[in-house]
Amino acid sequence: MSENTTAITAMESLEQMIGSHQNGLSQNTENRKTGIEQLDTFLEIIKRRNPTENDFHEVVEEVMESVWDLIEKNPAYKNLNILERITEPERVLMFRVPWTDDNGYVHVNRGYRVEFNSAIGPYKGGLRFHPSVNLNILKTLGFEQIFKNSLTTLSMGGAKGGSDFDPKRKSDAEVMRFCQSFMTELYRHIGPATDVPAGDIGVGSREIGYLFGQYKRLKNEFSGVITGKQPAWGGSNLRPEATGYGLVYFVQDMLRTRGTSFKEKRVAISGSGNVAQFAAEKAIEFKAKVVTLSDSSGFIYDANGLDKKKLSFIKELKNEKRGRIKEYAEAFDGVEYHKGEKPWIIDCQIALPCATQNEVDEKDVKIMVKNGLICLAEGANKPCRPAAMHRLLNEMILYGPGKAANAGGVAVSGMEMGQNGSFTSWSREEVDNRLQKVMHNIHEQCMLHGLDKSSGYLNYNKGANRAGFIKVADAMIQQGVV
Repeated sequence: MSENTTAITAMESLEQMIGSHQNGLSQNTENRKTGIEQLDTFLEIIKRRNPTENDFHEVVEEVMESVWDLIEKNPAYKNLNILERITEPERVLMFRVPWTDDNGYVHVNRGYRVEFNSAIGPYKGGLRFHPSVNLNILKTLGFEQIFKNSLTTLSMGGAKGGSDFDPKRKSDAEVMRFCQSFMTELYRHIGPATDVPAGDIGVGSREIGYLFGQYKRLKNEFSGVITGKQPAWGGSNLRPEATGYGLVYFVQDMLRTRGTSFKEKRVAISGSGNVAQFAAEKAIEFKAKVVTLSDSSGFIYDANGLDKKKLSFIKELKNEKRGRIKEYAEAFDGVEYHKGEKPWIIDCQIALPCATQNEVDEKDVKIMVKNGLICLAEGANKPCRPAAMHRLLNEMILYGPGKAANAGGVAVSGMEMGQNGSFTSWSREEVDNRLQKVMHNIHEQCMLHGLDKSSGYLNYNKGANRAGFIKVADAMIQQGVV
């Protein structure tokens, strides 16, 4: 069979799967298919349409496994082809970003913005500056962002963007020139009611400032076009803390379902950036013993646990000096530094991966479960490989997927958009109270849609996917075929 013939056959199968009534033969064939066969057919179409994008294939499969029975029970989802529409970005932008280094040499990087879905609000999602950035990664994260933003109950669509530019070891002037060049193209496609980017890996307060400044210069307007700004010029209080604090608030609700709390629990955290720092801060406040932090070079193990003084050292080391985590081990007695390793070999009851995607594999989960793990929640985006996630679910460990557990950051970004729109500023206390309510509401949605009544196990991944999907899919139906 030729390649063209194979493609045509696959597309015909997809038409059958979504409930085509064009002829009796197609309908009869569809009726004979099992749900698993229909799902496999759909996933095959995704792989053919998006070749080589393995991470994107995985995240689509993970969501579809959770919602497939909803598709089968709701004829409108099938007849209006919601599946194919929701897995295809509304718009993908790719552009060159030329910039000049301090020696006068011209470099060229590639910029992206994947505007995935705007059914429930303007596109919303971070910008990532890292050498690993490519279309596969951004489509994966953008697809996840759709459902994460939906769970917050705020009016935000899903998007993701960035560049393969690496801000490490660049001067402030070089980073500024890159950001200005990047925004000189991106500004045409964003706006407070269209697409509102934010920070992510490699895009902190410095980069946000340069990006916002260039947008303001080009558009001659001061507007809430980007979140993560400094509070003095339109940013929200508690935004740097939001993802880490929100993660711990969500985990606290998870632990309550098992009749326990953070108190006296050993907590292993990966990463040492904003999310890790503030997750550690809030966990310490809740009387937990945080024993690890990490960076790309390795991790530190502090058997005595971090305290406020030690955490202040980490913040200065990482946020101001931009140093390496091993310097913590050199500064405090009794601390081990494990070069080139991950913290999951350390005994812990709660694991909070807050570094990057794909940092936890099935082998790591086996070790943690053997060592007494009761809960793992994702502070980073997609840190668990699919096999690791399935192992956690099979072991009936409390597992908080990133789209639910780390939604605090985008929730406060949404609050920043609201403050910008009304030209007001909320206090830290007000933002924190609203954040706690958002995270509790997300937990309630996960419980509503994820509880297995036969086993009593609360599958947060299934609950988050179903709750997020229903809101977006229903909005797409109500807005017509667009």
